This record gives sequence, C-alpha cells and structure tokens, in this order.
Amino acid sequence: MRNTSPGPTVFVVDDDEAVRDSLVVLLENKGYAVRAFDSASGFLAQHSAELHGCLLLDIRMPGMDGMALLKQLATSGTSLPIIMITGHGDVPTAVKAMHQGAFDFLEKPFTQDIILDSVTRALQVGEQGDEARAAVRAVAARFERLTDREREVLDRMVEGMTSKEIARKLEISPRTVEIHRARIMEKTEARTLSNLVRMALTAGLG
Repeated sequence: MRNTSPGPTVFVVDDDEAVRDSLVVLLENKGYAVRAFDSASGFLAQHSAELHGCLLLDIRMPGMDGMALLKQLATSGTSLPIIMITGHGDVPTAVKAMHQGAFDFLEKPFTQDIILDSVTRALQVGEQGDEARAAVRAVAARFERLTDREREVLDRMVEGMTSKEIARKLEISPRTVEIHRARIMEKTEARTLSNLVRMALTAGLG
C-alpha cells in the first residue's frame, strides 16, 4: 500500500510482486494515486463503500482469487469499476467476469498504453458514478427536512392519491393536505408534482 490520497485511486490487487510493482511505478509516473495489495483478503480488510477510483484485479491468486473477490464486491454494492488482469488461458473466465459486472479485462502481456487507456476510461466511469451518488444524496437530504406528517402525505402523493383521498386516508381535512403539499414542494424544491415523484423515487422513497 503506497498512497493514502483521498482522491480517486487506482487499486492494484496482484500476488505477483514484479507485476504489482511495475503497475504501481507506471501509474504513479502518470500522476495517479495508487494503493497496492498482494492478496484479495488484504484489499478486503481495507475496503469500504467510500472508496472511489478503480481496481486492477488479477484473476489467479492463492486463497481468494479475483473472481471470488469480484463476486463479493458485487454483493456489497461496490462503486469501483473493476479491470480484470488475465493470462491467455483465463480469457473465457475474464469474459464471464465482464458478464458479472467487471468493467474490462487486460490479457497478459499487455502494453502500457492498453493499461493506461483502460484505467482512464474506468476512472471516468467511476467519477460519473460518484457524481450520480452525490446527486442522490443531495436529493435525499431535501426529504429529510420533512416532518413525519409531511412524509405521510408525500408517500400517498407518490402513490398517486388526490388530496381528497389523502385526507380520507389520514383523517384530516383536504385543506390541511393542501398546506402539507405546499410545504413539501417548498422543502424539496420540486417544481411540479411529476418532478416531486421522480425525486422521491430517486431518493428511494415510495
């Protein structure tokens, strides 16, 4: 592990020290922050959902191999684009890995240009994902401003209920529902009802 930069990082997981070190040198010389691990378990010990960047992952390793790590990361909902490193005989496995969510695979021996191109594209995808998740968090934060009663009204708005239907369901007056609706629109900064519904769904509500 060579770098603890908080920015986008290229993580390298390969049990072959020579390959691992050559990748670290290449990537650091190109200005990338790099963290290297000699095993899948070593990487998992420091993995968290907050990591952003991309992962260069060797398929064949003792203990937990690259495919097993890929599956575990997919289950945990990782946001890291994963580039599989494969030998010639592992190509069918690498193709299978892409069907399971891997971003790309590099067949040994690979050139520096191929590595750098794949890493560049993976980081771009990762940054887009980071931006998308930040947007979702920003939208969700708006809904956290709502009171419990406003959330109850919102839930029924998302279900498509009218103000009169919401009033009957919650046993309050239609006028009170309208007041709640206006406050919901104001607090969430929604421009229209359809905009509000899309935002609620984006935030995982409804």
